[in-house]
Amino acid sequence: MALIHFPVMNKNDQPIGSALTTIDLHDIARASITFGVKGFYVITPYEDQATLAKQVIEHWTKGVGGKLNPFRKKALELIRVAATFEDAVNSIKEEKNEPVVTIATSAKKTVGSITTETLRLKLENEASHVLVFGTAWGLADELIDTCDFILDPIYGDADYNHLSVRSAASIYLDRIINGR
Repeated sequence: MALIHFPVMNKNDQPIGSALTTIDLHDIARASITFGVKGFYVITPYEDQATLAKQVIEHWTKGVGGKLNPFRKKALELIRVAATFEDAVNSIKEEKNEPVVTIATSAKKTVGSITTETLRLKLENEASHVLVFGTAWGLADELIDTCDFILDPIYGDADYNHLSVRSAASIYLDRIINGR
């Protein structure tokens, strides 16, 4: 899993950097461990945001939070902080010594996007896979263009289509792992 804070888009469709939301760390880490994800990268080039992420992680993994809630500790131990998406992908390549398949997500329909069913058929066994999420109003096109695949958006039963990133992460994980 990778949660991108730069480059992402604002509501005016301009590339920006976004601030960290600590609840995203908790909820995406918990969804990740539930579905067997091996790592969760939080991507931010902003030093103050990286420091905040590391403080939250340390509180729950090495501090009193981990002693009080070992389940939360286990989930937050999945989190790693990186300055760029490229740094995260390179770290995975080095750690696993295998190729990395990158899979972008978006709330916007994109030419060439695929369903989660199609993705399951395309997943390589001898590779690591990274599901990439954007904060703010989603991933910047420049980042999406670097990914191997992009998933179809999640649609509900209404015209409204702006889920929180932590909700989208949980839904995609369930669809990919359980085939729903």
